[in-house]
Amino acid sequence: MSRTIAIGDVHGCADEFEELLEVLELKPKDRVIQLGDLINRGPDSRRAIQLASRYKVEVIIGNHELRLLKSIREKRSDLLKGYDVETLKQLRSKDLKFLSHLPNYIYDKKREIVFVHGGFLPDQPWETQPTSITAHIQVIDASGRPTKRSKAPNALSWADHWKGAPFVVYGHTPRPTVYKRPSSIGIDTGCVYGGRLTAYIVEDKSFVQVDAHKAYAQSNCLLNSR
Repeated sequence: MSRTIAIGDVHGCADEFEELLEVLELKPKDRVIQLGDLINRGPDSRRAIQLASRYKVEVIIGNHELRLLKSIREKRSDLLKGYDVETLKQLRSKDLKFLSHLPNYIYDKKREIVFVHGGFLPDQPWETQPTSITAHIQVIDASGRPTKRSKAPNALSWADHWKGAPFVVYGHTPRPTVYKRPSSIGIDTGCVYGGRLTAYIVEDKSFVQVDAHKAYAQSNCLLNSR
């Protein structure tokens, strides 16, 4: 039986990405969807892209890809962080072309499952929400606006408000373990911070994980399980 497999944020952790793809023992009819932030922070963004191409992984656009592409399109180096600069040194034109064609989300109509990088606001049609929401949202503040955990540390995750359908599989918000809710599941388990890289298999709701080889970046995000 073919499988649909979602993989959380890789963030340039190419060794771990390759290890997970090998552990999964992929069959020709398996569908693999990487949930965005394939690049940045980790050591080898270019090889992460190459692996995605080699294994025919469908990649969703994340906030890191968006910022990099925007800086190039608008010729705004001021948008770049230090790791963006390092990533740009690695990437070639075909890599940037690959990133420029990534979709906002992937919807499996038969199963009523949508794969997205960050998530959705619950009070708007999910299909029409722009990447300014879908690739960035972590929590919903007191005014009902999407924002990052760091800007509203006491706010609830958007997933705590989401009732579905569709069921949402997402990344973007790193946590020590997967974040299960009745209508969603978050599978960014912070590989780049020394956590794990997680795959979620839709058909049997199981998980396959590999440990990070090291912490490539520092953050206290994994201490916050909200």
